[in-house]
Amino acid sequence: MRHRKAGRKFGRNPAQRKALLRQLAVSMILHERLTTTEAKAKTLRPIVEKLVTIAREDSNHHRKLVMSKIDHEPAVDKLFDVIAPRFEEAPGGYTRISKLGVRHGDAAPLALIEFVEA
Repeated sequence: MRHRKAGRKFGRNPAQRKALLRQLAVSMILHERLTTTEAKAKTLRPIVEKLVTIAREDSNHHRKLVMSKIDHEPAVDKLFDVIAPRFEEAPGGYTRISKLGVRHGDAAPLALIEFVEA
């Protein structure tokens, strides 16, 4: 039983899980939407929202903080220059998850995660 066990493991060790979520965050920022499994989308949402919250204030310190999390310079630039200014006044809730049905191959539940229009 998994009672009181928080977090999803995705069948990976911690380093692979961290790399997976980092790359999902980079793809989400670069393309502004992402189709993935529901579990991955639900795990990705707080990560991306925290990055946007940090990026709302453009300073060298905040850029280094975000860079330490995702380590992808084009994504960091887009986050600070394009995405974060859209949400200057928003108190949170920068993303939306929409269910898409199941994947044909393995019937995994799919979801679309995207930035909302501010």
